[in-house]
Amino acid sequence: MKQAFPVLLALTAMPALAEETRSLDAHEHGVGALNIAVDGSKVAMEFTAPGADIVGFEYKATSAEDRAAIDAAVATLAKPLDLFVLPAAAECSVTQASAMLESEDDHDHEEHGHDDHVEANEGHDNHDHEEHAEAHEDHDEHDHEEHASDEASHTEFHAEYMLTCANPDAINEMTFAYFDTFENARELEVQIVTASGAQAFEVERDDPTLDLRNLF
Repeated sequence: MKQAFPVLLALTAMPALAEETRSLDAHEHGVGALNIAVDGSKVAMEFTAPGADIVGFEYKATSAEDRAAIDAAVATLAKPLDLFVLPAAAECSVTQASAMLESEDDHDHEEHGHDDHVEANEGHDNHDHEEHAEAHEDHDEHDHEEHASDEASHTEFHAEYMLTCANPDAINEMTFAYFDTFENARELEVQIVTASGAQAFEVERDDPTLDLRNLF
């Protein structure tokens, strides 16, 4: 489901980063993750955050307003240097970017709807009584799935970036304009992998600048 850039795949083979890449199983609202891998002039980044952090909700978007909010968020997340600001002296530019909203619940509903259509057609041709029973059963299952989804939705936004920096030695800090853009975000768990190893940080809304002077 998730696309990955070749350099990112190679760098996330490192155990420390690979372990953190899917660290949102707990799905704690307000807390996202940003993994960064630096290889020479190439900087690969992977970002994940709960839907509530980005658009303020995690239910299935049905209204035009909700869908517009998701579209706007995806467009914003596709501009990493506006969110994770690097020094101008590093001369970084975005060479690839991908952002999306991912939801297992949405995927399940789409498959469920397709199966319902097939079963209804077969029942109409051969078994009217079975169609009624299946429709009733599907209705119960659908209600149950919706109820479960409302109670434990795990939608999240996911983005991947590839940057090229003409002067990577000038990357001495990162400023997280991300927190100004998304008011529900409180914290980012950041892990950075370089040739010298991996380091982990917690960046919070009230202190949105990460000192990278000793990292390279």
